Amino acid sequence: MKALLIVAHGSRRSASNDEVRRLTARLRSRAVQFEIVDCAFLELAEPSIPDGLRRLIDSGATEVAVVPYFLSAGRHVTEDVPAEIAKVAAERPEAAIRQMPYLGRAEGIADLVLDQALGTYRTGDSDPSPARIGKPMDARVNLADKEAAHAILDDDRDGSP
Repeated sequence: MKALLIVAHGSRRSASNDEVRRLTARLRSRAVQFEIVDCAFLELAEPSIPDGLRRLIDSGATEVAVVPYFLSAGRHVTEDVPAEIAKVAAERPEAAIRQMPYLGRAEGIADLVLDQALGTYRTGDSDPSPARIGKPMDARVNLADKEAAHAILDDDRDGSP
């Protein structure tokens, strides 16, 4: 049985941890490739990464894909998350646990950032609203501007200066 574990940093702010839990709930309905989808936290929130992995394995998972919900490959992604995974991999060899690339390495992240900047994104959440984060921007975007920005982004991808 395949499982997906979303691993986030964790926060003292419970609303931030709840955002990760809401994302996980949305993934459950979309990630049909996985029979189980859950989340865990490196620190400051529960469940911990080892507890999250154990829970998935105890539920019957034989393969677990761990996706670090981080934007860059800092110490947490390169050292801390692998160390937490290794603890459970050593004690539960019946399950194949693989750390997948962190979120920031995803090919589509550049387009997502651009969509956010242009105001053409869909949040999927009602909280926190843009009005609560800061002064809301005018979401009306000239389609030609968006296409031009994507063209510039595409040029950057092919290695040209």
